[in-house]
Amino acid sequence: MTDRPNRIDAAFARCRAEGRAALVTYVMAGDPDPETSLKVLQALPGSGADIVEFGLPFTDPMADGPAIQAAGLRALKAGQNVIKTLDLVRRFRAGNGGTPVILMGYYNPIHAYGVDRFLADAVEAGIDGLIVVDLPPEEDDELCLPALAKGLAFIRLATPTTDERRLPAVLANTAGFVYYVSITGITGTATPDFGRVAEAVGRIRRHTELPVVVGFGVKTGAHAAAIARGADGVVVGSALVDALHGSLDPEKRAQGGTVEAVAALVRELAEGVRSAGRAA
Repeated sequence: MTDRPNRIDAAFARCRAEGRAALVTYVMAGDPDPETSLKVLQALPGSGADIVEFGLPFTDPMADGPAIQAAGLRALKAGQNVIKTLDLVRRFRAGNGGTPVILMGYYNPIHAYGVDRFLADAVEAGIDGLIVVDLPPEEDDELCLPALAKGLAFIRLATPTTDERRLPAVLANTAGFVYYVSITGITGTATPDFGRVAEAVGRIRRHTELPVVVGFGVKTGAHAAAIARGADGVVVGSALVDALHGSLDPEKRAQGGTVEAVAALVRELAEGVRSAGRAA
């Protein structure tokens, strides 16, 4: 490991000190265009986001629902790629040195870019962690272990189907936090059963001291509050992508209210998280 600042741990420590869960927000890099995407990214922390996930667009996003798939296609159409995504993070870092940035995506663009080159450039750009949904623990040598060696957290997903036998393998090299997927299936397609989510978080906590955050299906401040009562963090993605999409003109171009459409929902979600009090 390196001596890079651990912004992820610092964010969770700050939220614990404030007696609440963390709000983790996801937006797609380059959606609907690079400059608007940067403005949205810059608006997230001030609207209440504690950690930001930045989507790396890919042509075949198997875990993503229709909203995020469409966002990725808009970004790709606008010319977004790995180089431009890292540049957006670099530009974000010029004005924000404290908010953790997690890059979320798939392995194919990273492999095509070159793992060593990618990790070096990600560190230089100011990225704090990676979520790569199509690399299982059996493939840790590909990216996970090299990322950890560079000081980048490699954040793993656990799901309702991750049983007691599988969970230790999932957690073995996980860093930063554990991302619990609250529903089976793709993103943004159902509302989670909040009671079952709390039980699942408790089960995962018996296996790790890492924070457990919950995502998939969280759409409103009330949803965020319900999750926050039993988790260390709440992830919202599809709802924010939908808010952005709903603000675009018929040609899918940004308008004057695009950034505010996302920021307003983040404020609602942040209020919900803060109203829930300390995570169990």
